[in-house]
Amino acid sequence: MIFRTITPYFERFLTQYPVITMTGPRQSGKTTLCRHLSPNYDYINLEDLENRQFAIDDPKGFLAQFSNGVILDEIQRTPDLPSMIQSIVDEKNQPGQFIITGSQQFEVIESINQSLAGRTAIIKLLPLSLEELYLNKKEIPSIDNLFYTGFYPRIYHDNLNPTEALSFYVHTYIERDVRRLANIKNLSAFERFIKICAAQIGQLINYARIANECGVDQKTISSWLSVLKASYLVFELQPHFENIRKRLVKTSKLFFYDVGLAAYLLGMKNPQQTIQSPLKGSLFENLIISEFIKNRFNHAKDSNLYFFRDNTGNEVDLILDYGNNIITIEIKSSETISTSFFKNLNFYKKLSGEKNTKRIIIYAGNTSRKQQDIDIYSYKDLSILFAELNALD
Repeated sequence: MIFRTITPYFERFLTQYPVITMTGPRQSGKTTLCRHLSPNYDYINLEDLENRQFAIDDPKGFLAQFSNGVILDEIQRTPDLPSMIQSIVDEKNQPGQFIITGSQQFEVIESINQSLAGRTAIIKLLPLSLEELYLNKKEIPSIDNLFYTGFYPRIYHDNLNPTEALSFYVHTYIERDVRRLANIKNLSAFERFIKICAAQIGQLINYARIANECGVDQKTISSWLSVLKASYLVFELQPHFENIRKRLVKTSKLFFYDVGLAAYLLGMKNPQQTIQSPLKGSLFENLIISEFIKNRFNHAKDSNLYFFRDNTGNEVDLILDYGNNIITIEIKSSETISTSFFKNLNFYKKLSGEKNTKRIIIYAGNTSRKQQDIDIYSYKDLSILFAELNALD
């Protein structure tokens, strides 16, 4: 089994909180990790109709079966169960009683906020990270291969064909969850919407344009996008606002948690198809930003990721906000460094002054170095950068 970075946090939380809640997309490895780290716990899958019906009809009797710890998988299928869990943990007052997982983040978080606030640790488990998959930079494949394979654990564990595996993923988990969450009747229009989202990665979200291409209204697009976010398929990168006297863009950008899924939806069936793709730069940006958000979640931290853009087109791809200091990052899919890469970082530095404590370029080449007081990192050296960043908060 591939070691997951979140493991020491999971083990510590199990000794501190009566409940651990783990959310994340389907097939990100939640069940595998929970069962591996808690081998003596009972395991119940609430997708199973018999288990779910028992939990709905008699929640007290259902939970009374488990006296030595239990993993309740896909808790969102029984939304009333957390309130019964609350009464049990309050009565017993001991850590590690329940481990609950869910793949619908809004349903799960709303449920635990109502019933288990202050009683549960919350872990977000995304697909595998580069750091988890590869022990050193010599093992890391080309970015074209990373786009093709993506990072869902089963593709690696079972040596699956990525195109086939991602096709099955779309046609089973996505369509099933989507139908349950949004009661979408025109599934072909929704499938077109997902592919359009993949073509929009790294761009400002334009609801009117997407609605026009899908043949639905903007309200529907907003609802469908909420479904994708709820299922941990996409996330929005928010614009960053500082005390800068500039007219700033207020629209967020769209990214996929798994770049392989985005590449599949764009019709890329092998690594060679990405080499000359006009979307290669967007896919590389998605790859890097998703690695940053995985790093935050894998260390039990909330996202501190933003971007900067003003109304004249000046832009910084990624901003890390640590409160007292800001780190700015440019992301380039080129394998060579150009002097043009420094322009936006220098522009933002003049605006923000001393608060912009570190400037970084991440590119698709192999060599990391320092140039013009800017740290240049190969994508293969992200683990080195993350080790430094993780010490900041």
